[in-house]
Amino acid sequence: MAGTRLLAAVLVLGLCMLAGAEKPSPCRCSRMSPQSRKNCGFPGITSDQCFDMGCCFDTSVVGVPWCFDPLPNQESEECVMEVSARENCGYPGISPQECASRKCCFSDAVPQVPWCFFPQPVQDCHY
Repeated sequence: MAGTRLLAAVLVLGLCMLAGAEKPSPCRCSRMSPQSRKNCGFPGITSDQCFDMGCCFDTSVVGVPWCFDPLPNQESEECVMEVSARENCGYPGISPQECASRKCCFSDAVPQVPWCFFPQPVQDCHY
């Protein structure tokens, strides 16, 4: 009985998440390297189904997930990128304010990578 209630709760939560999901921005999808993609769908999923779940969809690379989790949201689209793509714009211990004064992006969520890094133009982002 408890298992049934738990399953029902999980299903309701999942449906609520689907209802609130929206298509991620182009930068959150196109700046993800194919090797880093984490599967977000199921075999045969359509682009609409994938986007409805808040995931990215790209069939241009064989052998990797076509429906995949997007990169994390950032304050600015210019700051959305994989941590491996960050080019240092500061120094160890730089404050978010000093980083912003240099017109750079700041994110301290991942250790041992540049926290203050140069933005990238959004013109190269696409679906």
